Amino acid sequence: MAISYIHLFILSFISISRFLVISKPGAESELVADLLTLQSQSESGVIHLNDRTVSKFITSTKTPRPYSLLIFFDAIPLHDKSDLRLPVLVHDFALVASSFIANHNGSNTKLFFCDLEFRESQSSFKLFDVNSLPNIYLVGPDAESLKDDIEQMEQSGFTRLTESLVEFIESRTQLTVGPIHHSPIISKKQMVLIIGFLLIWSPFAARKIFAGETMFHNPRIWLSGAIFVYFFSVSGAMHIIIRKMPMFLMDREDPNKLIFFYQGTGVQLGLEGFMVGFLYTIVGLLLAVVTHVLVYVKDLKTKRIGMLFSIFVSFWAVKQVIFLDNWKTRYAIHGFWPSRWN
Repeated sequence: MAISYIHLFILSFISISRFLVISKPGAESELVADLLTLQSQSESGVIHLNDRTVSKFITSTKTPRPYSLLIFFDAIPLHDKSDLRLPVLVHDFALVASSFIANHNGSNTKLFFCDLEFRESQSSFKLFDVNSLPNIYLVGPDAESLKDDIEQMEQSGFTRLTESLVEFIESRTQLTVGPIHHSPIISKKQMVLIIGFLLIWSPFAARKIFAGETMFHNPRIWLSGAIFVYFFSVSGAMHIIIRKMPMFLMDREDPNKLIFFYQGTGVQLGLEGFMVGFLYTIVGLLLAVVTHVLVYVKDLKTKRIGMLFSIFVSFWAVKQVIFLDNWKTRYAIHGFWPSRWN
């Protein structure tokens, strides 16, 4: 009788063990299926989480999970604060998410992009110990503690979120994001309208061109254009446009104070770049005056005064640029004089 009870116990134990082994993969596949469903319902592929779904996909699921979650923490009431740039960051995050999904043909089940909104998920914000925005956390398959086991993206990466997010994902998850699919600047309808306008306008433009009556026949236009191109190149305006850098930032410690110069490599604010471009443009214009104007001045005294003025102003402008570079990078540039001058 005792032997029968022992056999019954062993059989029951084996059955329960088999059930647990079978049910765990089933539960995991069900979670992945739910995430894929939520991902397909989102236009950009970013899954909108709340306190309930955080519990379902993270806290109530045993590790290791069959997936990782990349979570962007958002707060709609703070979208009007220009220094946080939350709307721009939301767009860039969604762009990386949609590109990742498109590059993997929607078959990826290892990484899911998610967002959390503060008003809807205050408990989750406390759970992740999020006290400031913007913030991006990666919850890996083995993360148990949401304060110690998750990985946070560095704040410096938010200045160029698209590239930094790709690097962050590929270095932490060993997954390849692939090319970023930017939306076209001009839609097909706009392109058709532009082509139609050019076809209608081209006969009138051709008559003006052959008659020499366009603004492009004016030398002053070319001179102004050359100065603009020079200023545009030395001010880093293309960097500002591509990276979508703000003109200035608001000091988080003092909201009434504005930051025009950011200390740190790889970051250049808009007004900071324009200030450097203005200084370089002064040097370029003075050099043009010396080589194209002063050489034709017959009065020797006036020529010398103009030369000295150009030298001193150019020296001052270049010195200001070097001082700013030393302050930003903490790398000092020293002057080297002949040894006999020491």
